[in-house]
Amino acid sequence: MSLTETATGKCLIAVRIRGMPRAHPEIKTTLKLLKLLKKHNAMIFYETPSIKGMLEKVKDLITWGEATEESIYLLLSKRGKTINGEKLTDEKVKEKFGFNSIKDLAKAIFNGEVSLKKLHELNLPFRLNSPSKGFKGSIKKPFKIGGELGYRGKEINNLIARMV
Repeated sequence: MSLTETATGKCLIAVRIRGMPRAHPEIKTTLKLLKLLKKHNAMIFYETPSIKGMLEKVKDLITWGEATEESIYLLLSKRGKTINGEKLTDEKVKEKFGFNSIKDLAKAIFNGEVSLKKLHELNLPFRLNSPSKGFKGSIKKPFKIGGELGYRGKEINNLIARMV
């Protein structure tokens, strides 16, 4: 996939909400490919047909939606770490990735100017806490009917803010 194709897709954030130790092997493989192996892990993706298909396949264990630049900045600044386990700072971003600040890196990721695959020094996935004040609905029902699972659109940004 070229960088221009990446720039046209929306930036998505996926968060694993449920653990399921006895899941079907296809589901486990898909979660492994998405790097969502544990509960409360989050990843950033660009919307492509293959990513959409994988997210739909594991919709009973995760939630996802369109990211904003602010939520990507929150993930990078509060939960971002380098491969060595050091907290991501403006100095580290300048040294390792060539951007002036975390804000510039978040903007580049949001706009599709840089792929997360190119950021080898970034430790992924992002490990989050449980949401403050808990989940608003059941973690066994889809978001459309008052639960927490599946596609949630722009509401993912509120969940990220509560989990960081």
